[in-house]
Amino acid sequence: MRKFLVLAMTLVAVALSGCGYNSLQSTDEQIKASWSEVLNQYQRRADLVPNLVSTVKGEAKFEQDTLTKVVEARAKATSIQATPELVNDPAAFQHFTQAQSQLSSALSRLLVVTENYPNLKANQAFRDLQAQLEGTENRITVARNRYIKAVQDYNVTVRSFPSNLTAMAFGFKEKANFTVENEKEIAKPPTVSFEAAPAAPTAAASGAAQ
Repeated sequence: MRKFLVLAMTLVAVALSGCGYNSLQSTDEQIKASWSEVLNQYQRRADLVPNLVSTVKGEAKFEQDTLTKVVEARAKATSIQATPELVNDPAAFQHFTQAQSQLSSALSRLLVVTENYPNLKANQAFRDLQAQLEGTENRITVARNRYIKAVQDYNVTVRSFPSNLTAMAFGFKEKANFTVENEKEIAKPPTVSFEAAPAAPTAAASGAAQ
């Protein structure tokens, strides 16, 4: 009886392996790991925002509307509970990615506007935060690309025959992925040039020019 059970279990294992069960399991685990890294990098960015906003506020004439939009975008992005199950809900996934995209846009606008404030650009604390933000945006792009690849591999297995039969039998369903439009929007991290502005002409130089 024991030999029969061992043989039956072996045959089942072989059958599941041949029908894509192992591939479904391994790619599903890869998605979880990749998604976790995406969330870690988004959280890293969110953690930088308060210090960035606080530093920018030191420039008394800085546009309040720009800062408000960054603060609001961060609050919206961090209010969404990004659980591992979120990737199984296309609507929730889209809501989450839209919120992160809005934060990206708000931060990009903030960094562009700082070009108009020489004192802020010369602030070492701001320069350090800006460099950390750019580095984090790069990490987000890398993490997202890994997630996209993991989901693509998994979804192909879910849709392909005969692994699609195994997927239906064990409840494996296609998972949400970043859209092409969303990927284009976030692909380029915000950049700011810190090149010195041209010096104003001196009185003597103006006189010589006349």
